[in-house]
Amino acid sequence: MDIYIALATFPVIFLGELPDKTMFANLVMATRGKPFQVWLGAAGAFAVHVAIATTVGTAVFAVLPRRAVDAVVATMFQLGAMYSWWLAGHRHEQPPIKSSGHSAALTALAVIFVAEWGDLTQILTANLAVRYHPPVSVAVGALLALWVTAALAIIGGQALLRFVSVATIRRVTAVVIAGLAAYTAWLALR
Repeated sequence: MDIYIALATFPVIFLGELPDKTMFANLVMATRGKPFQVWLGAAGAFAVHVAIATTVGTAVFAVLPRRAVDAVVATMFQLGAMYSWWLAGHRHEQPPIKSSGHSAALTALAVIFVAEWGDLTQILTANLAVRYHPPVSVAVGALLALWVTAALAIIGGQALLRFVSVATIRRVTAVVIAGLAAYTAWLALR
């Protein structure tokens, strides 16, 4: 494992997840269940998604030439940056969370598992796993970032949003991802 890749992955995924719907889902679920159980459920869902993103994402791109991979990754980063910037200009409601007879952990696992499919951070994790090997290092950085954002949402999400707007967080995320897109595009062209 390369600790530097894990450390480089962490802020990208962390910034991408902060304004995400799953952050708000964790916050809402924590008001209806035990916070630690909500975090455990979310942590489990994130672990499965990171495993999928780093294995399937890496396998798909393993058969393509390196320049093609760089071009695809740069394009996906750019699309992610544009999507994040677009989201900054649109107000989204918190996702509805229905109470059920299941424990808070199982509810969180199910909600986060479904919400993360095709999510920006899942795509970013796959892109980073392709771009920076070994994928295990990316997985560790991404998983820690997702776990920390879930904990922040559960413990202090409302306090953060009093000081920093969701739009600002999304714009910062867009700028970071656009920088990654430019760097990867440069690598594809050299």
